[in-house]
Amino acid sequence: MSKETLSTSGTEKEVPKIKFGLQEKYQEEEKQLPPEPDALSPENIGSDVVDELPEPTGYRLLVLPFTPKNKTKGGILFSQETLDKARIATTCGYVLKMGSLCYKDEKFTSGAWCKKGDWVIFARYAGSRLPIEGGEVRILNDDEVIGTIKDPESVLHLI
Repeated sequence: MSKETLSTSGTEKEVPKIKFGLQEKYQEEEKQLPPEPDALSPENIGSDVVDELPEPTGYRLLVLPFTPKNKTKGGILFSQETLDKARIATTCGYVLKMGSLCYKDEKFTSGAWCKKGDWVIFARYAGSRLPIEGGEVRILNDDEVIGTIKDPESVLHLI
């Protein structure tokens, strides 16, 4: 057990540091944990992966839903079931591909509402879900996009 020196009114006194019973064991286990698998996100999805995804036809968009973090700022880990429910119910996504007729209808007189590479907001259960390795993608109609957003973290995602 290591000791610290405590100085009180000129005299030095050695005080043992407090060490909890299982502290060393858990610190060692934390060091030995394998790295967490990367969730499918715009930062770690490569162009080769995007090329393998289905091509949206007509007026449809291919969107990668926002994946919430698996740990809170305070260190609480969410279960896989909770994360899966949050992914299904998410309302933000990253536009990966756009169909050839997106926003070319007469109802979009002011132009396209979004473009490839934008974060968009859509209805909670909008679009068709396609499971892929590492998560899922959604195919949305161009008029199901409610708006664009700069940072999906700024929208509260309740888990």
